[in-house]
Amino acid sequence: MLDALFFRRWLSAAADAVDREAERLTELDSPIGDADHGSNLRRGFRAVAAVLEKEAPDTPGAVLMLAGRQLISTVGGASGPLYGTLLRRTGKELGDAPEVDTARFAQALRTGVDAVAALGGAAPGDKTMLDALVPGIDALDDSLGSFGAAREAALDGALATTPLQARKGRASYLGERSIGHQDPGATSSALLFAALADAADGIGGSREGSRG
Repeated sequence: MLDALFFRRWLSAAADAVDREAERLTELDSPIGDADHGSNLRRGFRAVAAVLEKEAPDTPGAVLMLAGRQLISTVGGASGPLYGTLLRRTGKELGDAPEVDTARFAQALRTGVDAVAALGGAAPGDKTMLDALVPGIDALDDSLGSFGAAREAALDGALATTPLQARKGRASYLGERSIGHQDPGATSSALLFAALADAADGIGGSREGSRG
């Protein structure tokens, strides 16, 4: 069963991963975006780690909803609303339960991913964060709750964005010039799944999220 401590550990691991990979995320964002993805997420997840340390919510849903609100209020551009929506909708779906099993979390996370798709008007194949989020949540379902399988699927999804032409977001303005660049949003989404697997293993941070 997954309790509030697990979710705080997940978000702490995510903050560590984003902090470590921030420069690389910004490098990926430079040719097809605004060159601020890494710095924006670093600021946001640092704020998440700080507020969770201060307030320490005692249910999984409350942890995720607080984190989502913090991202929306802290992160500029599209990343804040998208990642904030992911966490808030997942947390809302979990409700007030003091702990949840992996299947319930996967169901709630899919609700969050669907909310991101609706907000951004994107689908897998559009060269966005959904290209990592959707394979990650599909693998979590198909593997009966294996966070390791979800991590690998999300990472593979992020790597597979390189040959795609962007159809949504800032990169879509570049047309064919967006081809050949790994999507930064998909890459940071893969970091979240890697951090989730690390939290499940009791390991802080993500090493596999930087593969590629």
